[in-house]
Amino acid sequence: MEYLADTVTIVRHFAKTGQIGKTAKFIIEETEKGKNHIFISVISLVEIMYLSQKMRININLAETLQVINTSINYSTVDLTPHIVSIAETIDFPELFDRLIIATAEYLKIPILTSDEKIQNMKNIKTIWK
Repeated sequence: MEYLADTVTIVRHFAKTGQIGKTAKFIIEETEKGKNHIFISVISLVEIMYLSQKMRININLAETLQVINTSINYSTVDLTPHIVSIAETIDFPELFDRLIIATAEYLKIPILTSDEKIQNMKNIKTIWK
């Protein structure tokens, strides 16, 4: 199966900090075994760069890219005009999250996220608990 991980999920998993929901954790473990594939939006990379520069997370962009680039189980998704057009139709207050949601819609895959606002959206499949 294919999934899109939001920024929090990627940071918690790659930095090995914080809690990850039981179902999401199982999916990530299966991904590490090559049974799933996780996509990561370039928007998450931007957030990781910013948060690491502000010393708010304990993983940086280079470390994140190292994990992604050395595994066939992860890949990045570029921000495209089509994804931006999808984001324009999504009613969600936070821009980066809206772009991540739009990426999942574009790929037609669920999002691994702890964000309850995203989890409560209609027509968006999320996985966490």
